[in-house]
Amino acid sequence: MMQKQYRNVLVLSACQATLQTGGVTLVAVTGLAGFALAPEKAFATVPLTCYVIGSALTTVPASMLMKAIGRRAGFQTGTGIGFVGAALCGLAIYQASFWLLCLGMMIMGSYTAFGKYYRFAAADVADATFRARAISLTLAGGIVGGFVAPEMAKRTKDMFADHVFLGSYLSLMGVCLIAALLLTRLEIPRLTEHERKEGGRPIREIMRQPVFIVAALAGALSYGIMNLFMTSTPLAMHAHDHHFNSAALVLEWHVLGMYGPSFFTGSLIQKFGVLKVILMGIVLLFGAVLCALAGTGVINFWLALFVLGVGWNFMYVGGSALLTECHTPAERAKTQAANDLMVFITMAISSTSSGVLLSASGWHAVNYGTIPFLLLALGFTLWLMHLRRNGNSGVATLPQPSREVG
Repeated sequence: MMQKQYRNVLVLSACQATLQTGGVTLVAVTGLAGFALAPEKAFATVPLTCYVIGSALTTVPASMLMKAIGRRAGFQTGTGIGFVGAALCGLAIYQASFWLLCLGMMIMGSYTAFGKYYRFAAADVADATFRARAISLTLAGGIVGGFVAPEMAKRTKDMFADHVFLGSYLSLMGVCLIAALLLTRLEIPRLTEHERKEGGRPIREIMRQPVFIVAALAGALSYGIMNLFMTSTPLAMHAHDHHFNSAALVLEWHVLGMYGPSFFTGSLIQKFGVLKVILMGIVLLFGAVLCALAGTGVINFWLALFVLGVGWNFMYVGGSALLTECHTPAERAKTQAANDLMVFITMAISSTSSGVLLSASGWHAVNYGTIPFLLLALGFTLWLMHLRRNGNSGVATLPQPSREVG
């Protein structure tokens, strides 16, 4: 059992590397591709919004599908969808079609929705003492994307002289194939037949638990704020006359900040508690806003995005670990789906807002727009800490039925 959980986490971490390689490449090039193709420049981030909408629409079906057919088959379905989406994005660049790019990005979002469950699959295979570290180490695979994706974007964007960014999208087809091969090595616990049929508590009852509320807010708001920054940063740097390579460098260090801490975030959760780690993440996101407001030089973008990445990691890993406390195996699919649906809806709103805010009011407006949401996350986290200090865990004790493996 111990060796199997480590091996599965290693496979899932490698899959996370491919997922993040694709995600960072898309962020690096799609805002600029959208800017070049958009009928109105304020629509430049619409393809990225479609990417998030595709994720939101697929989140629940993806989780339900994996409950029925298992994690490995579900993830392989997702990589097939990603291959098709990358091909459509490439065709959109070739035909200079803005709306086809939006469609391709929506399909790529569906692929991402499947991949976002890698962290929960890691929790499925881990015992209680290893669960937070399993989630954290799986996400650590994303650090590969931080180094590979910006370089891949730079080296492939001009591969076809008459179709800038075509090579970048075509390269993602290869990334999806690598993920499909890695997934053949995954051996994940399946729910028993009874658990597959058993619905558990109503989702409304699960979502009313204080632990679910704080976990979902930590995940959704950290991702929404991070996405607001990431989608607007390449455009903001372009507007301030910074070279594309500088934007790629900033994104590279941002992803390093996002996933580098994952090698020890799980250990920090075990040592200090999940709520203190989430709280530190909120403080770091406030710090990122201050760095961004201090100036518009490359150093400001670099520092803000790096600190943003670390803060996101603490909040997102913490929220993911906290979520595992509030459901039974039979309730897992719908609880995780509800959580990630909130994440992707928040991301869709932030993607749309980033283009509008940046176009209408500038980079500082993007930063100020994050502050109310950080205060919201801070308030609810302190609320749950107060409950736990007074003996209320925020969740009932849950049974752990046995599972068949296959």
